[in-house]
Order: sequence, then C-alpha cells, then structure tokens
Amino acid sequence: MTSGSAPLARRLGTFDAVTIGLGSMIGAGVFVAFAPAASVAGSGLLLGLALAAVVAYCNATSSARLAARYPASGGTYVYGRERLGEFWGYLAGWGFVVGKTASCAAMALAVVSYAAPDVQRPWRTLFAVGVVAALTALNYRGVRRSALATKVIVTVTLLVLTSTVLAVAVAGDPAAANLVPFPGSGAGGILQAAGLLFFAFAGYARIATLGEEVRAPERTIPRAIPLALGITLAVYVAVAVVVLLQLGPQRLAGLTDPVAEAVQDTDWSWLAPVVRAGAALAALGALLALVLGVSRTTLAMARDGHLPRTLAAVHPRTGVPHHAELAVGVAVAALVSVADLRGAIGFSAFAVLVYYAIANASALTLTARENPAPRAVPVIGLLGCVVLAVSLPASSVLTGVLVLSAGALTYTLRNRLRSSTP
Repeated sequence: MTSGSAPLARRLGTFDAVTIGLGSMIGAGVFVAFAPAASVAGSGLLLGLALAAVVAYCNATSSARLAARYPASGGTYVYGRERLGEFWGYLAGWGFVVGKTASCAAMALAVVSYAAPDVQRPWRTLFAVGVVAALTALNYRGVRRSALATKVIVTVTLLVLTSTVLAVAVAGDPAAANLVPFPGSGAGGILQAAGLLFFAFAGYARIATLGEEVRAPERTIPRAIPLALGITLAVYVAVAVVVLLQLGPQRLAGLTDPVAEAVQDTDWSWLAPVVRAGAALAALGALLALVLGVSRTTLAMARDGHLPRTLAAVHPRTGVPHHAELAVGVAVAALVSVADLRGAIGFSAFAVLVYYAIANASALTLTARENPAPRAVPVIGLLGCVVLAVSLPASSVLTGVLVLSAGALTYTLRNRLRSSTP
C-alpha cells in the first residue's frame, strides 16, 4: 500500500457508467421519494416529477460538458475550482460529501426497513452498520467488482418494477376514490415535491465523479449521463402513474412502502414480498453507488489539502482510494444511529441542489471552443436549483445552510491560518 496520490485506473466503459448512474437513481428514488412528495404535492405529484426532471436534465447536460472537459475524480468540486475559483469548488465538494453521506445513511436504513421491517433498535442499527461494512468491503476490492454488483442489482430492480407496472395495469382495480383530487399545498407544494424528487434524480453525479476511472471520458460521460437519466425518467413516470391510479394521492402520502402496497391491492398480491425484496436490493445498489461517488470526491478534496491528505491514498493493487472509502464507511455507520429517512432526503436534496447550482454556474463560463450546451440550459438549471432548494421544508433548508456555512467558515479560517504561517 501507499499513501501517495497515484492516478486511478480507467476501467469503466459506457455500459458500466450508465449502470452505476441507474443504480443510484432508481434505487434511491422509486421506493422512498414518492410518498413524501405526494404529502406536499397531492394530485400535483406528476407535475413535481416533470419539474424535477427538467432541472435534472439541465444539470446533467451541464455536468456532461464539464466532465468531458475535466475527466478527473471529484465532479463539480473540480469544475467549480477550475471555472469559478477554489472557494466555489470547495463549497461544491463539501456540499456533495455531507449531503451524500446523509443519503448513504438513509439508504442503509432503507435496506433494513424493507428487508427486516419488524427489527427494532439496537438490532436495527447493528443491521444497518453491517450493511455499510459489507458494501465498504466490496468497494475496497475494486471499482470493477462494484460495477459488476451494480449491474446485477439494477437488472433485478428493473424486473421488479416492470412486474409492478404489469400487476397494476393487468390485475389492478383502481377505486373511484383514488381518482379524487387531493390538492396538497398548491404551487408551493409542487415546488417542494420537485425538490424532494430531485433527490432521486441526482444519481447521475456518480458518473461524473468517477471521471478518472472512465475510459475515453470525453465520449463516454456525455453519452452515459443523458442515457441513464432518460431511462430513469421513463421508469419513474410509469411507476408514479400506476401507483397513483392504484392508491390515490392521499393514501400514497401516508405510506412507507407505496410500491409494494400498490401491488398488494391487486390480484397479484403474491408479488408484494418480491417487490419488498427488490426494494431492499435497490437500496443496496443506491448505497453502493453513493459510497463510490462520495469517496471519489473525498479523494479529490484530499489531494488539494481541503481534507486530510491521507484520504488521497490509492491502493497499489486494486486502484481504489481505500483510505477515503474506509472514512466514508465509518462516517455512514456513525450516522445510521441518528438518521431519519425523510429528513435525510430533504437535507441531501438541499446540499446537492447547491452542488448543481455551482455546476451550472461553471458551465456558463465555457467558451465556444469548449463545446458548451445552449446558454439557456445552464441558466434554467441554475435558477431551477435555487428555486427548488429554497422551496424544500424549512428544517431541511435551515440544516443545509448551517452545514454549508460551517464548511465555508472552516475554509476561511484554514486559509487565514495558512497565510499567517511564515
């Protein structure tokens, strides 16, 4: 082993990159985000989903153009540093690391909720810690093994969701009450739902943060990001429609496992345990890809001295940032004892919306010779990120502002200390 910061090996192709993005988005979104979104948007859930998709598309396009220009680990941390200055890169990286660490904890708890819903504390916490430890060990052995595991998980998840859509379409019997409008909180509720659902779309960031491990990144990343996003949107729309038809928005808002409940209400109720098992597996896939992305951003920030430099160590045999992956695993394991699923979704959404706001601002600086997207794309993406971020629940906004401010204060104090040191 070495504590040096060697370059990471380029082992991932387009299919690998798309699969990692799908593992993050589909696992994190379909099974956990619809219920809290429906609680604020009511019958406007699909409008919230469409709005989140537009913002996600703009962010994905900006990220893809920037990733092709800067194919290094770190994603928007690198883009912000190179295009806007060191502070903005640091703020993006800090937001991503803390926001996605909370997401990791939420996904670990989701695995336990679906796989063992009757387990209580402290066994629930120990189960979640065990899940984190197992996936950290898998990531430690190399990114190719992680990508292979994600392919299997994504395949199973897509089969389960396809079965869900077929169950409701063929064997479902939506009641008339399900079609009665449930207003939610009006336009503000739709915006808040879009912000919460954005949490589910944010998985394409994993593709960009793995830029240093992708083959031919200038071609692979711009292909992989929109492809993963398009597949995810198609799946989300199909599942959202059948769940709304089968359960109705008011009932959906109060459920913790709406996809399984929708299947339970059909003549194919025998499929519900399979859906619950698929949900647990999907959350595992999301957690696997999340840890990959957070550890790579941690690596990039450690290389620049914003985090302890030991976190920049790359394993000489497996070619992974093993110190960063272990640190992320320990942090997530600590968080699972205090994390709340819905609160984690809101906080993560706020931090990641700030992250993408910086990505869009960075994309606005690309020149004509750097193959930028049409200027309207980063403009809409930037404005959309800001609007959705401030529309989230007040507790999520307050926590997000405090955590990001703490990071900014740390950056300022460290720089002053360095400048005053002879």
